[in-house]
Amino acid sequence: MIESTSTPRAVSELRRFSRFYTGFVDALSDRMLKSEFSLPQARVLHEIATGPKNTQAADMARALRMDAGQLSRILSGLETAGLIERAAQKANAKRLNITLTETGKVEFTQLDRRSSEQTAAALEKLTGSDRTRVVRAMRLITRLLGARPHPAVPVDLRPLEPGDMGWVIWRQSVLYAGEYGWNAEYEALVLQILADFTKAHDPKRETGWIAEIDGEPVGAVFLVKKDKTTAQLRLLHVEGAARGRGIGRALVEECLSFARAAGYRRIELWTNDVLRSARRIYIHAGFRLIEETAHHSFGHDLIGQTWGRDL
Repeated sequence: MIESTSTPRAVSELRRFSRFYTGFVDALSDRMLKSEFSLPQARVLHEIATGPKNTQAADMARALRMDAGQLSRILSGLETAGLIERAAQKANAKRLNITLTETGKVEFTQLDRRSSEQTAAALEKLTGSDRTRVVRAMRLITRLLGARPHPAVPVDLRPLEPGDMGWVIWRQSVLYAGEYGWNAEYEALVLQILADFTKAHDPKRETGWIAEIDGEPVGAVFLVKKDKTTAQLRLLHVEGAARGRGIGRALVEECLSFARAAGYRRIELWTNDVLRSARRIYIHAGFRLIEETAHHSFGHDLIGQTWGRDL
């Protein structure tokens, strides 16, 4: 028996959401949106109408994560109803292209319109900010549970805005607890760092950035004053689903550019040896290891490292 690493609460919440959403989209009805189609039939029609040309049944089954036998029965029913047609390819008679008939196009258009109207009506009840939150949440669920990377849209680095401190504390605490098992001591450290940053903030010599993709925060970094000539890089992090796009390097480069413009002659940072991805970013940016010290923090035995470079 395979042991799950998911917490009982997470499993319960995901199951609860699944029950809600199947009801929301009328998935349990055999007549979706008061039409003649069940949800599986409607999804197959949508895939044929909007999917790649020369769609094959096997490709469709993989895309829809549908049993091949079930898909075959649905296609047969749609073909009997005159909504689709299957024609052999000239180059390979065993491969059948699946397309909508004119009747099928009309039925799909009507069904697609009803679905859009139903969704629009549900979103219309929300405020603008709540609609934005719902859209971002759905994108996040799709990426994380579907193991999909962030869409290929530009990454924006913006200055700090109200509410960002709370987001950084939350995400850093969750991230390091999940990836390294660090306890609440780390959250307390982040709280202290940002409290000090806020209380004695010198905007000419200290700042922070939030990395965003399509309006969603995916990373952060801070630059603070260590002394008159030395800046300190702090709290660099990038969300797991957004890694591999050079966001960490871009955030570090922003720190270096700001530090030079602010008149610092040197920049340093403190990290732990288990943060290997971050270390690669620092090495790429020209940082060199200064010293290492063993310590017990955040519930673990760690090796603290100080890195630095001249500007």
